[in-house]
Amino acid sequence: MTVWSSSMGMTNGSLILVLVALFLGLLDTSLQQDEDIPHNEVKNWALKFGIDLWEFGRHFTNVNEIQRKYQDRDATVVRKDGLVLIRELAAEVKNMIDIKINTVMRILESAEQAALSQKSDSSSNVKYLDSRKLLHIPIHEKPTSANEMYFQVNRHFDQCAVNTSYSSVLLPEALAKDPDEQILNAIKWSEHLDPVFLNNYETDPSLSWQYFGSTLGFLRRYPAMKWPVDGVPPQDLHDFRSSAWFVEAATSPKDIVILLDASSTLSTKHRNLARATINVILDTLGSNDFVNIFTFSDVTVELVPCYREMLVQATDENKRTLKAALANVKGDNVANFTGALATAFEILHKYNRTNQGCQCNQAIMLVSSGPPSAFKEVFKHYNWPHMPVRLFSYLIGKSSNYAEMKQMACSNKGYFEFIKNTDRLRMKVFNYVLVMARPLIMYQTEHPLYWSSVYPGGKTNTLLASDVKEGKLMVSVSTPVFDKRNYTTRAANLLGVAAVDVPIQQIQKLVPQYKLGPNGYSFVVNNNGRIIYHPDFRPLYVERLKPNYNNVDLSEVEIVDSEVYPRDNNSLLLDLRHDMIDQKEGETEFKVKLHYDEMRRVTSRRHRYFYHPIEGTPYSLGLALPDGYGLYEVLKEEEIKLSAVNVTDYFRGSNWKVNPDWVYCEYNYADDHNFQSPEEQVLHFLARSIQPGWKWMSLRPRSPQENSMHSYPKKLERHSHFCDKSLVQSLVFDAMVTEGLEHPSAAYLKGDKHPIATLMALLHR
Repeated sequence: MTVWSSSMGMTNGSLILVLVALFLGLLDTSLQQDEDIPHNEVKNWALKFGIDLWEFGRHFTNVNEIQRKYQDRDATVVRKDGLVLIRELAAEVKNMIDIKINTVMRILESAEQAALSQKSDSSSNVKYLDSRKLLHIPIHEKPTSANEMYFQVNRHFDQCAVNTSYSSVLLPEALAKDPDEQILNAIKWSEHLDPVFLNNYETDPSLSWQYFGSTLGFLRRYPAMKWPVDGVPPQDLHDFRSSAWFVEAATSPKDIVILLDASSTLSTKHRNLARATINVILDTLGSNDFVNIFTFSDVTVELVPCYREMLVQATDENKRTLKAALANVKGDNVANFTGALATAFEILHKYNRTNQGCQCNQAIMLVSSGPPSAFKEVFKHYNWPHMPVRLFSYLIGKSSNYAEMKQMACSNKGYFEFIKNTDRLRMKVFNYVLVMARPLIMYQTEHPLYWSSVYPGGKTNTLLASDVKEGKLMVSVSTPVFDKRNYTTRAANLLGVAAVDVPIQQIQKLVPQYKLGPNGYSFVVNNNGRIIYHPDFRPLYVERLKPNYNNVDLSEVEIVDSEVYPRDNNSLLLDLRHDMIDQKEGETEFKVKLHYDEMRRVTSRRHRYFYHPIEGTPYSLGLALPDGYGLYEVLKEEEIKLSAVNVTDYFRGSNWKVNPDWVYCEYNYADDHNFQSPEEQVLHFLARSIQPGWKWMSLRPRSPQENSMHSYPKKLERHSHFCDKSLVQSLVFDAMVTEGLEHPSAAYLKGDKHPIATLMALLHR
């Protein structure tokens, strides 16, 4: 049954408050007359009051008449098959995912080909659309320079003013002042991505932001937009190369042990520089990585005591804990490098043997003022000849031990950096990412895909260093772009990362609420058990993001109703979580606690859970349906083409509403059409549906077949649309059945002289 409501003179909540007040007043008067009232008499009062309320509600809502009308028109109640339903919904989500994957792969292939075809140009006179220098002009004016163009606010792109004919380039301020020849050449060949971006958008109007992020530090983004955005104060740009969507696409998951020299040889200034270096390293790690920091002088100890002899997942929360502890590091005694390296190797070897951590790459990050030797015996014992662990060394402040630090890194498949100050610190640290990406480039013919955790898009769209962000929630799909140019010696260079944003709303559209029924809901979790979306996912505190907004676990939003403490794990919930992480299909059921009425009240309900993997992603889709009524649905539609009356007649007046969150019909190019309300949009499409030549277009665009992967699908016309035929015709049936039932039975209101009925009749007037 679809959503259908009529306007009433008073809300249900107001009616209940009046009735309760009336009852309490009568009860108080009676108690004053006789304080020694028998318990059974009070029970009888409550029973009679309840019966009267029920009878009034039954007549006031016309529930019997509605049931009779549905039965007379042969509406049927059928039981849902939860597993069949979730397979159908997961297949729809997968189809959309495949379309986005094809999009990002076209960007990847075009970028690799453009770099391969581009000839080096030593000229510094490379012209490009710099987001910082773009100027808006009215649409009727002719531009006088390349930086002048018309920008139009677009709902599809988070209400930003954009130009969908071009992409624009954004560089961090340090690079924007004086970009070198290599950066300018890369910007030049990346211009060839513009027609790819444009064709992608024309064939998939639901597409959000498209990116190419270069390892050299510039970001090419489609569509073009000014920076800073109007209404957003200018701030320092966040270097996207340390963002999860970039780093995790560029490398594979990794176990990292960071060794911080805490001996007295580091001055306060150099210790601060070491902290800054480690902070940048932590920024490059994501939730698929594992990390710990050990400080060493004469002994080696964990920076955070509760992270003893272990690696922790590099979530934002754990990284904040490590960063906070860095501020308390003091220098003392002489550094024992042998003990520190042994500790790091033993932990990494233990994780490798016991199938803990990420089970992929392993590395040691040594941050020090320099060792007295290269410690070959330690590496010979723990790492040579196969070298399962890479070592990256960062020499802080002074060059006296330059040779030893460099030899330690180079003899263990790592990289060496000399950190004298904070200039270009992020780029120097980022070089380790390029080194760890080399095996990916050299030995893999296919490009891996990375799906991010949830994050907010909007005008800031992950570009600001600040944590104040706005806009709708998104995930992104990204993939590494390899350098396939021929060099004198074989090279394994990473050109950058191609990425596409996917708004969460697009996933939710494909899991329509009307198929789940009253109080049913859907949710998605990733391979770490973290929420991508869930009805109880609340990422904001007032207008700021919560510190741990993108690391909310499924066990934190599904609260099992049991006798254990609230945060104690429940085996049934953990089984559900583990199955979804392992991307299994299945079903389970248990009782949960739920809040309602703006979290003022709590109830418990038994849910049936169904879950299924979203193939091609690390995500799993889950459905929660109330046990009992949630497993049934009413099926009946009014065939609009065969209707004897004009179906728009059922929607006259303003005393009806549709669910504003449901997609009945919509244009693929939604920004070309503005509707004042969801009701206006429904009426618009109902009027179109009775016209000759109408096509429902109930099937959303399909992904290309395997033999035509990465090719462009057919472009959609500007007035193309999607209409959910089943939902719309069910809506028409509901409107037809409920026509004339806006008011309670007049006979009941006039004929029943009970005080409650009289009061309700007066209130309704």
